[in-house]
Amino acid sequence: MPQVPLQTVLREWGRIGCVGFGGPPAHIRLLRQLCVERKGWLDTREFEDAIAVCNLMPGPASTQLAIFCAWRLRGRLGALIGGAAFIVPGLIVILALAVLFVASSPPLWVLGAGAGAGAAVPAVAVNAGWSLLIPSWRNRAATVRWLIYLAAGLAAAATIGPWLVLVLLGCGAAELAARHAARPGAGSDAGKLRGVLAAPFVLAVGGGVLASVAWVAFKVGGLSFGGGFVIIPLMQADAVNHYHWMTGAQFLNAVALGQITPGPVVQTVAVVGYAAAGLAGGLLASAVAFTPSFLLVLFGGPRFQQIRGNARARAFLDGAGPAAIGAILGSAITLTRELTHPWQYAVLGGALVLLLPLRRGVVLTLLSAAAIGVIIALAAGTVSP
Repeated sequence: MPQVPLQTVLREWGRIGCVGFGGPPAHIRLLRQLCVERKGWLDTREFEDAIAVCNLMPGPASTQLAIFCAWRLRGRLGALIGGAAFIVPGLIVILALAVLFVASSPPLWVLGAGAGAGAAVPAVAVNAGWSLLIPSWRNRAATVRWLIYLAAGLAAAATIGPWLVLVLLGCGAAELAARHAARPGAGSDAGKLRGVLAAPFVLAVGGGVLASVAWVAFKVGGLSFGGGFVIIPLMQADAVNHYHWMTGAQFLNAVALGQITPGPVVQTVAVVGYAAAGLAGGLLASAVAFTPSFLLVLFGGPRFQQIRGNARARAFLDGAGPAAIGAILGSAITLTRELTHPWQYAVLGGALVLLLPLRRGVVLTLLSAAAIGVIIALAAGTVSP
């Protein structure tokens, strides 16, 4: 395969970062069209294997896939350039919108748009969970354990959001134990892992606002399984209930912005960081959230084939995966609790109809809900008619 110029990586991955509306399915489709169908840089088998491995790892899978494809073409430098080009366009857009939607006294039309789009966010969560539920059920290893993991994730997201990570890890560990997959000598690696994971926690306890932002972002980028929406109960518990960086309505706006902007859905964490500490907080949150994805590919890329066939990795995901799907569905409960205006429930019902029976896109649904909110706000002179 001829060496691909770094300028090409920058241009093509930046293009995907600019036009990648619609979340992971859109990103994967664009990367496949570029790397497999148009340019022939990767064959179909390698690309599909890379998708499978990215789904086995914590963090945003489509971002990891974008980084991996760039790494495969130009090594570590290509991965850094391609990953940054994929992430930065959406980051710029979402931070610009955060200035409007997280302001202390936004214009009336902004309040209406936020309230309308925010009302549809629980429906987006249900749609995301449902899209993962059927494939996971078909591929379940054991029906009873699958149902237990699903229920555990749902209950944890709806009730103990800050501890959801432990539930996800616990379900993965339980499935490993059920399959007797423990290996000798794993204790030393576990000790190292505990040390790495403890470092951000120590900083969060002993540091200021930025350290707390970094800890929240680390949980989002390094400890979440199952795609973008599993991070919602994690962030909501910290940003709204624990640190009080933003109101429930503002958090709904943040989730909506993460859905309607191009690039990774995990960019939602940048809005949380902005609410906590301004532009510096938004940039820090994004950098910390995406760093684990870069590290996993930069140091794990050569071992993707081994990871793909690793029985222990597969067993862990068979436990953590259903729990993550439950968490996504459970997040719809906590998000619905943040609705404060009666008309928002009608918008929520309409969004469910658009997304599930009618199968309309997420971006169209959120923009339609935002438009309804603007009309109501401008017609009534308030978002609480």
